Amino acid sequence: MLQVNFIRENFEKAVLGLKKRNFTEAEAVLSQLVQLDDTRKNIQLERDQLQAESNSISKTIGKLMQSGQKEEAEKVKSRTSEIKAQVKILEDQYTQQENDLTQLLYTIPNIPHESVPAGFGADENEVVLTHGDIPELSAEFKSPHWELIKKYDIIDFELGVKIAGAGFPVYKGKGARLQRGLVNFFLDEATKAGYMEVQPPILVNEESGYGTGQLPDKEGQMYFCTEDGLYLIPTAEVPITNLYRNEILQADQLPVKNVGFTPCFRREAGSWGAHVRGLNRLHQFDKVEIVHISRPDKSYEALEQMSGYVQGLLQKLELPYRVLRLCGGDMGFTSALTYDMEVFSAAQERWLEVSSVSNFETYQTTRLKLRFKDEDKKTVLAHTLNGSALALPRIVASILENNQQEGGIKMPAVLVPYLGFEWIS
Repeated sequence: MLQVNFIRENFEKAVLGLKKRNFTEAEAVLSQLVQLDDTRKNIQLERDQLQAESNSISKTIGKLMQSGQKEEAEKVKSRTSEIKAQVKILEDQYTQQENDLTQLLYTIPNIPHESVPAGFGADENEVVLTHGDIPELSAEFKSPHWELIKKYDIIDFELGVKIAGAGFPVYKGKGARLQRGLVNFFLDEATKAGYMEVQPPILVNEESGYGTGQLPDKEGQMYFCTEDGLYLIPTAEVPITNLYRNEILQADQLPVKNVGFTPCFRREAGSWGAHVRGLNRLHQFDKVEIVHISRPDKSYEALEQMSGYVQGLLQKLELPYRVLRLCGGDMGFTSALTYDMEVFSAAQERWLEVSSVSNFETYQTTRLKLRFKDEDKKTVLAHTLNGSALALPRIVASILENNQQEGGIKMPAVLVPYLGFEWIS
């Protein structure tokens, strides 16, 4: 979340940045925030003054008792009781103001980086680059993946409905091996790039959800285990980043680079229509996630490196892609700058998002209390970043659709050692 001191010192900048997100009530909300902070500080000042008075009275009582003036000491003690009652009231008021301030901060999204374009939605995202040639499929071999998976019997949605419901596919035979091969390929590539692999829990507590900003923003989109108070993760970003909650790192430990593979769970899988058909939008899917903890002055360099790394994976998979810089109206709640990578699906004739790489600056670390000691031994908030590297469903969809030909579906050469086969036929 944002820091109150930053808002105070950069009020106009914060308002303008939030308006870029179409947060139209920015000025009123930030003014309310400053007012709550003023009230909190005034309560704190009054409480501190009373406590100082109480300390002074205690010393006076001690001196009176030492000089044998017990009657005078008893008279002064009555004021001490009054002060204690007043301090208790002020402490309750302070706690309430603190809670109100925190709850309001939770409702305010991150301030976009200056390079983020204004806009209301996906149509106004900025295309940064496009790579690769769009495959030209003949009419005979231009089936969408939801037809291909039935033809080759590699993914079964009907079995998934039988077991769990819509949006929970069952991968079979070469479909299951393709999933496993992609996961191992992505993990191996990340390890080569210097990321340490971790295998985190796929259930997290409420504090973890608040730590990375999924709560309260996406509460309705997350599966919740009522009896245990735990949430199924929407992405490995949540447990991996929370590994460092309430930690103070040393400067020489940065950057921290982790990678993890997990299933991901999302209740809101979208509406009806071809754009969410088949593997395009699921309630459960597999994803390899990279998480980066950086010094503030290095985080945007790290973001470009992460973007380049994900692009490298797409190039090795021989998939045409483009990179978008998301506009203010299409960015995630916690992000300061996001690049989306989209792969072109030749059969669906449209771009499919397969990765988002984001810099959150200090938005998450303020909540997480994730800091590091710099060379001057000052405690400083770190920056966090994360990215999909990669989410499997649309990668699988694109591989199937773009590589269909007379002999079946040819696998990218880089995957063959992981799969043990060259063709799905």
